[in-house]
Amino acid sequence: MPDITIEEMTEMDKAPPSPFLRVFYSGTVRRLNDMVLVSTCKMQVYKFPFDIQSCDLSFKSVMHSVEEIQLHELLGPSEVLRWSHKLMRTQYEWLFINMSITNKNVSTLGIEQSMIVYTITMKRRSLLHIVNFMLPVLFFLCLDLASFLISDRGGEKLSFKVTVLLAVTVLQLILNEILPATSDKIPLIVTYCIGSFALMMLSLLETILVMHLMDKDSASQDNEANKDQSLSEDCGDKHGSVNLHSCLRDKKWTQSGSACDVSTVKSQSELLSVAKEGSSSKLTEESHDSEKVSDDLREVLKTLTVLLNSRKEEQKPGYWTRVAKRINKVFFIVYVTVAGLFFAYIFLKWYKADDQ
Repeated sequence: MPDITIEEMTEMDKAPPSPFLRVFYSGTVRRLNDMVLVSTCKMQVYKFPFDIQSCDLSFKSVMHSVEEIQLHELLGPSEVLRWSHKLMRTQYEWLFINMSITNKNVSTLGIEQSMIVYTITMKRRSLLHIVNFMLPVLFFLCLDLASFLISDRGGEKLSFKVTVLLAVTVLQLILNEILPATSDKIPLIVTYCIGSFALMMLSLLETILVMHLMDKDSASQDNEANKDQSLSEDCGDKHGSVNLHSCLRDKKWTQSGSACDVSTVKSQSELLSVAKEGSSSKLTEESHDSEKVSDDLREVLKTLTVLLNSRKEEQKPGYWTRVAKRINKVFFIVYVTVAGLFFAYIFLKWYKADDQ
C-alpha cells in the first residue's frame, strides 16, 4: 500500500478505513476510501464578506521518488466538478464554484517526487453579513445624520449621539469575532466601519462645540438681564423718594400757611373764614395733583417693566449663537459630502477587487 499523504492536512483522518480492495487480472488494485480531514488554507479577507477563496489539497508520497510512484488523476476536471456538485449538497456559509487539477513534479530533499494538486475555489455567502453588520452600521450613520434636526438646546442631542456611537462600538466587537486574522491587507469592511465611526465621532465633537458656544452666549444674556433688572429697581426707589419729599413739602407748606393765618388781625373774621376756605381748597387740589403724579409714575414703571420683559423675549440671538449656527450648517454640508465620497470610495474598491 503506497504511503500517500496530504501536505495541508492538520489532523489525522477520523473516518475508519475501508477493508476492501479490488484486484483486476491485469495486476491493477483499486482501493476506495472516504476521508474526513482538516486542512490549512491561507485566506484573503480583503473583500470580506464578498471574498472568494482558493484552497489546495496536495497529494504526494512521503519517501518514494517519481521513478517508483507516479500520481495521475482518475477523472478529468469537468467530471470532477460535476461529481463534486452532486456530493456537496449542504454548503452552509460557502458556495462551491470550481475545482482544478494540477499534476507536477516537486523536489524534496534532492528527491524528485510526483504530486497532484486539487485547487478548490469557494465563494462566501455574503447576505447574512450584509444584513447583520453592514446595514446596521449604515442605519446608525443615517440616525446620526438625522440628529442634526434635534435642537442644540439641552442635552438630548448629545446623549443621542453618544448612544449611537456606543452601538457602533458594539458592532466593531462583533466584527472582531467573525473576521479572520489571516490577511496581509486591512479588509475593506474594517475601513468601512472605522470611517463610519470617525464620522460619528466628529459629529459628536461638533455638537459639543456648538453647545459650548450657545451656553457662553446664554450666560452673557443672563448677565445683561440681571443688570437691567437692577437698574429698574433703582429707578423705582428714586421715584418713591421723590414722591415722599413732595408730600413732606406739602405738609410743611400747610403748617406754615396755618401759622400765618393765626397771626393776622382777629377783627376781620369774615375775611379770615374766606381765606381759610380758599387755602383748604388749594390744599385739596394739590393733594389730588400729587396723587395723580404718583399714579402716573407707577404706570410709567409698569410700562418700563413690560418693555424690558418684551425686549428679553424678542431679543435676537447673540454673537456666539450665530457663530454656532453657521458652524452647524457648514459641518452638515461637509458631513454629507464626506460620507458620500467615503461610501463611493469603499464600493469602488470592492468593485475593482472583484474585477481582479
